[in-house]
Amino acid sequence: MPVNHSDADFEEQARENLRVTVEETLGEHPDVPVDPQVVEGHPAVVLTEAAREADLLVVGSHGRGAFTGMLPGSVSHHCVHHATCPVLVVRADSA
Repeated sequence: MPVNHSDADFEEQARENLRVTVEETLGEHPDVPVDPQVVEGHPAVVLTEAAREADLLVVGSHGRGAFTGMLPGSVSHHCVHHATCPVLVVRADSA
């Protein structure tokens, strides 16, 4: 029988995932100011809109396979070309 998830369930899970990710990312620097937000929409559009007043937009890059791992993903590519501020694309450590 299919499970019925409400939008509130997905939003709450997204908030919890974000909270954990921020804590893990800050690690030894928990005093760094962070304004975590859960926003519905296409990631590329949401990020470029949020970055309108930013000094810098930092995004990750997802690649698949040996060669494509060197290329930016579609979201980071969109941000690089459409954000109104500088964009830093961070690749995950492949080790």
